[in-house]
Amino acid sequence: MTMSLRRSFVAVLLSCAIGLVAVGPAGAVQPDEILQDQALEARARALSAGLRCLVCQNQSIDDSDAPLAKDLRVLVRERLKAGDSDAEIIDFVVARYGEFVLLKPRFTPHNWLLWFATPLALLMAFAGIVIAYRRRAVAEKPKPLTANEKRRLKRIMGEG
Repeated sequence: MTMSLRRSFVAVLLSCAIGLVAVGPAGAVQPDEILQDQALEARARALSAGLRCLVCQNQSIDDSDAPLAKDLRVLVRERLKAGDSDAEIIDFVVARYGEFVLLKPRFTPHNWLLWFATPLALLMAFAGIVIAYRRRAVAEKPKPLTANEKRRLKRIMGEG
């Protein structure tokens, strides 16, 4: 590869990298959805980031292009303009769509399995490894030879 070709290649790579960094993550919020009040819009974005798109299920409504996600974004902004608090908006959406709409489930008794299943599974796996290691260590300890085994060993070795 010639020097000028290398430089061109590096220049193209740098341009692509700078373009990706400059653009950043693009949300699905349309310009007609954005609120004029910057404080309300910031609250709307924060709320939208914590609500799951019920169509995509792995994206927030802020990132989803699904029509239902747009409806939820509009609903959140309407409730903000009506003067609802963040907690009131979340409670309203949860009452309407269920707790599944929250990307981060609430810490309530009926969700404890969600919160504690992974740490509990890790503890059980660790306990299983410790028990297996101890059993293996006990199984590997040589047992002393019996009298018959000692006589047989002497015979094989030619000492008896």
